[in-house]
Amino acid sequence: MQSVQVVLFLVALATVVATFADRISVPAPSLLVVAGLGVGLLPFSEQIRVTPEIVSLVVLPPLLYAAGEELSWQELKRLWRPVSLLAVGLVLASAATVGFLTAWLTPLPLALGFVLGAVLSSTDPVAVAALGRRLALPPRLQTLVQAESLFNDATSLILFRIAVAAAVAGGVAGWSGVAVDFLRLAGGGAVVGAVVAAGVSFVRRRTEDPVLESVIALVTPYLAYVLAEAVHGSGVTAVVVTSVILGIRHHQLTNSGIRLQLTAVYGTVIFVLESVVFSLIGLQLPSQIRQLTDAEQPWIAAVVVIAVALVLVRVAWLFPLSALQQWRSERRLRPTWQVPAVISWAGARGVVPLAAALSIPLTTAAGQPLPHRSLLMVLATGVIVVSLVVQGFTLAPLVRLSGLAIAPDHSRAEYLKARRRLAEKAGEYVAELEDLEVASPAVLHHVRRSLQFELDQEPEQVAGGYSQVRREVLAVQSKELSRMYVAGEISEATRRRLQRHLDRQDMRFTEEQ
Repeated sequence: MQSVQVVLFLVALATVVATFADRISVPAPSLLVVAGLGVGLLPFSEQIRVTPEIVSLVVLPPLLYAAGEELSWQELKRLWRPVSLLAVGLVLASAATVGFLTAWLTPLPLALGFVLGAVLSSTDPVAVAALGRRLALPPRLQTLVQAESLFNDATSLILFRIAVAAAVAGGVAGWSGVAVDFLRLAGGGAVVGAVVAAGVSFVRRRTEDPVLESVIALVTPYLAYVLAEAVHGSGVTAVVVTSVILGIRHHQLTNSGIRLQLTAVYGTVIFVLESVVFSLIGLQLPSQIRQLTDAEQPWIAAVVVIAVALVLVRVAWLFPLSALQQWRSERRLRPTWQVPAVISWAGARGVVPLAAALSIPLTTAAGQPLPHRSLLMVLATGVIVVSLVVQGFTLAPLVRLSGLAIAPDHSRAEYLKARRRLAEKAGEYVAELEDLEVASPAVLHHVRRSLQFELDQEPEQVAGGYSQVRREVLAVQSKELSRMYVAGEISEATRRRLQRHLDRQDMRFTEEQ
């Protein structure tokens, strides 16, 4: 089966799976992994080979970019300390635990055990974002989980390179070399990401063609990734930094029509890529198992133990930190289990660990085949599958049990409150226009009516200038919406929902002019 046919088949399969996932209220990524496992058992699946370039260069950049754009900058500024502790300390603890467990449970030497630990030490932003879209988590908690998964890749990547050097090249860099590598990867990636964001902002401010805007948006994550890798920086970090910066300035760079189009275009691209990559994760495992030798066959117990150990390390790391933070708060709150339990269980592995596993060299520095590489791939893919399936299917029930999920009534109340405030601001602006007598009374009368009743029908024929005034009112509302978000009065989800509403209204009156 040709690669194009495989991709088309996986997209078609994902469409069916996503439809059933919505009907039975389960996360589509987890169901896609299960579907991929089923396809992997078919005879033709042995012909399907996934190269590191397909995952790391073709699939990963746009998925990381989309996840970074969804990040709430206001919440991230408040959470940088816990995010740093999770992105560095927890990654190191997870990698060490998996390394020693692997050497104890399997024929893999300790050096290859640390390679596996580095691969599985970081949570995956693509999987976390895909699973988190269905959860009504509080904004701060959602940001913490997403930010951890976005910013822990630089740590895991440097660990991976060190571990591979020890296992393949037979040498380990000193502490000075490790520090230099980390600065080059993380710092270089961050600098490249900031430069790309600045360049893209400069271009997009001067572009109003919807087609060109769509092309720029699709090319941006690939540009950041390739440039960072070319200067030996972290492509993942570059994409994340670019997406966060452009996400903050998104409403300043485009008009309402382009924002609506980009939402539709990127939504389609993300669905196709997520469909393919989560299906491939499940599809790879059966073919990798067939390559194991008899001595490597007892792998199932090791996969289960490693998957459980990763969760337990998160629990052991997060519960004390959460208790300390609650104790140090002004009200000296008693420690609770809900927040650390949800964060611990939300740490799914996915696309990024898969890309790292696929890039493990085939041979040692001496040119000999890397021993037990097939077992290493089975363990890595097996843990990823267990993580996506078990944690994916049970995360939503845990969130409901914890009581942390935002009730629909609360979300609706926040939305309606924000809409009322925008209507009040628009009314104040119309009153200013009325005092200045810059528009006819008939125009202002119909603007007031449209604000009050949100009429779906076309407005009556009145004196010219109605659409222009209506768009000015929408601009005032959009500015007020940004102020409310910056002031912390509304969540990121409410801001995005209302911004789409204002954009649709603006498009309507733009077409009337």
